[in-house]
Amino acid sequence: MHGSRAGIDRIAMIEALAHKALWLSNWMIHHANHIRPNPDGVKVGGHQASSASMTAILSALYFGVLRPEDRVAVKPHAAPVYHAIQYLFGRQTRDKLLAFRSYGGAQSYPSRTKDTDDVDISTGSVGLGVAFTAFASLIQDYVRLKPWARRDWGEGRMIGLVGDAELDEGNIYECLLEGWKHGLRNTWWVVDYNRQSLDGVVREGLYERIEAIFSAFGWDVVTLKYGARQRRAFAEPGGDRLKAWIDACPNDLYSALMFRGGPAWRERLADEIGDQGPVTALLDRRNDAELAALMANLGGHCVESLLEQFEAVTSDRPTVFIAYTVKGWGTPLAGHKDNHAGQMTTAQIEGLREAMGIRPGEEWERFAGLPQAPADIERFLATVPFARTADRRLASPPVATIGPQFVGTGPTSTQAAFGRILDQIARSDSDMARRIVTTSPDVTVSTNLGAWVNRRHLFAPREQVDLFHKERIPSTQKWQFTPEGQHIELGIAEMNLFLLLGAAGLSHSLFGERLLPVGTLYDPFISRGLDALNYACYQDARFLLVATPSGVSLAGEGGAHQSIATPLIGMAQDGLASFEPAFADELAIIVDWAFDYMQRDGAARVDLADWPRDISGGSVYLRLSTRTIEQPPRPMQAPLAADVIRGGYWLRRPEPGCEVVIAYQGVLASEAIEAAGRIGGDRRNVAVLAITSADRLNAGWHAAQRARRHGDAAATCHVEALLAQVPRHAGLVTAIDGHPATLGWLGSVFGHRAITLGVEHFGQTGSVSALYRHFEIDARAIAEAAGSFVAGAR
Repeated sequence: MHGSRAGIDRIAMIEALAHKALWLSNWMIHHANHIRPNPDGVKVGGHQASSASMTAILSALYFGVLRPEDRVAVKPHAAPVYHAIQYLFGRQTRDKLLAFRSYGGAQSYPSRTKDTDDVDISTGSVGLGVAFTAFASLIQDYVRLKPWARRDWGEGRMIGLVGDAELDEGNIYECLLEGWKHGLRNTWWVVDYNRQSLDGVVREGLYERIEAIFSAFGWDVVTLKYGARQRRAFAEPGGDRLKAWIDACPNDLYSALMFRGGPAWRERLADEIGDQGPVTALLDRRNDAELAALMANLGGHCVESLLEQFEAVTSDRPTVFIAYTVKGWGTPLAGHKDNHAGQMTTAQIEGLREAMGIRPGEEWERFAGLPQAPADIERFLATVPFARTADRRLASPPVATIGPQFVGTGPTSTQAAFGRILDQIARSDSDMARRIVTTSPDVTVSTNLGAWVNRRHLFAPREQVDLFHKERIPSTQKWQFTPEGQHIELGIAEMNLFLLLGAAGLSHSLFGERLLPVGTLYDPFISRGLDALNYACYQDARFLLVATPSGVSLAGEGGAHQSIATPLIGMAQDGLASFEPAFADELAIIVDWAFDYMQRDGAARVDLADWPRDISGGSVYLRLSTRTIEQPPRPMQAPLAADVIRGGYWLRRPEPGCEVVIAYQGVLASEAIEAAGRIGGDRRNVAVLAITSADRLNAGWHAAQRARRHGDAAATCHVEALLAQVPRHAGLVTAIDGHPATLGWLGSVFGHRAITLGVEHFGQTGSVSALYRHFEIDARAIAEAAGSFVAGAR
């Protein structure tokens, strides 16, 4: 193919576009560092060298190989060259490039929510974007095997562009293992093997480790070590000795010689392998510039070699391409071990401009300096497979919810109630039920998903019988694997859970079919996957996270299974609405609301502007408990249901003579109610405030304050409406099985005195009652704190 005239023209065109992308990315960075006013004095460092090393790889993919249905996670520091390539396609604006790293400009790291140039998968925290591609492939298989899947969109490859230093990240290997379990397909990882990390040169022998690890997990390994120019040189007399020298050369020496250039190469090669014969003749046939270009012609910089290897892959097996590159390729920074923080000087950028044939004043012109005519370039770009579709962001209509599923008024825990709610949804066989996909990191049964899985089964591309059932061994779990199954079972790795939830929560945009993902885990272990949870929210993925048990209620397991900070995580995490209901009827209302909230996109429902994110929607976190408590026998009427969603309601309203308010969140409802009885008796001097979401109350309060600062004097919020009923002399006692700061801010709303009770330290093994006494969140401690506000108390 590449030997034909058309193939040669195509390669030449892509090579030219690659060099243009290299220029634009470097000019963008130089503009940000030296031309645009930069009051903060912060310079762009690592992008310059890292982006350059990926230029040929990205160019071969975008201008040659990618199809509209393929999805790409671009290495974080390759953002400038990615933006430059999109600019050449006409999918990025000059204004955005001019404002690179400025407010409203092209983002430092590719972002599907902040950038405007069709980013598929956000990257930033290294390793996460890479692993995300594997879970996106798994979700693609899940969707395509369902009878309701759309058939007008092709099966894409999920492609991760990986820095070799990213392979230090543990989530990469957790992902590899999970992919092996699930028969991973249609996944490419292209490793930018420039043998440099942020602080230095990568260890010798890494290549052998990479190859062995990927092969062990069933991946095909393709090595791109030598470019076409090098391979032609190896075919010359003496070329075999040059190849042997390259293979034996240590990473740091190769990088150092790359930085020093042609004369240094000639001196070293002549000294170590020169023989006054074939090798000497091979070197003498090239001047210093040609020799430097030959030694820089590694596989990852050779468009011809890259296209050959990419296009040679015809199977759907996962494939890793190990592409040898030089960090800073094509720039004066190439190979230097300090180039991660390096910045090109004005003289250096001017020299690069002249070498590219770009006249002053034409630095931003899309095709300036290219040998091909602009019309020919435009025609070529119009025929590139990637450009066949103008908009690669897909859409799927919202799925109608079926209403709250109430599960009775008998004593129960919120965890058990959630399991029954999901079971009732499964029985409905509604479209909503069909779109739910559940997942859990090896705690499916202990987080009460068992009934759902029994009805909806586990997902696998091929049918697998439940051998226990086949052998007639009694079991409450029917572990049947089928393509129609709706539960994806994961191993114990919370990073994988959140990456899978992120991929499933973007299915409507990536694959054109909406899913309603539900993930369950133990609440303490949210922290183990917090980076991936933050990453999923940053991508605006939509999912329901159900975490249990909350606080110290799993007392018998000790402190390692008890959570303290998770309520604060729920409040602080952007894109995540956090709830901690106490009662099953509250939970039923919240779950129904959550499935609607997860699907909002801001295009409608202006009436939902009560709370800042209610129009645009997001993901939802439920902090549940395994503690069984008595349920209030009450009708869930519309005003109460609305207050549950707003974040709180009066369980016992304050009277004019109210002296103290007990405000609780979550499972401490029983203790709060008992404490109110101890203090108040028949007197109406104690009110009880049930908080279902400190997150929503706090966000609404901040939104009201912001609105008032901007001139809306009448702006108010739900927590202000609630606490306005409390006399100013009254005190607040807040109580939560979690960090007391979760509710501690309530006293600031109107200046009420406050005592905040909660858990601040690791617990230990014991009974719930013993630990509640120890942390002073039991009914006695709450009553004593409340008593200090009652008339006559000191």
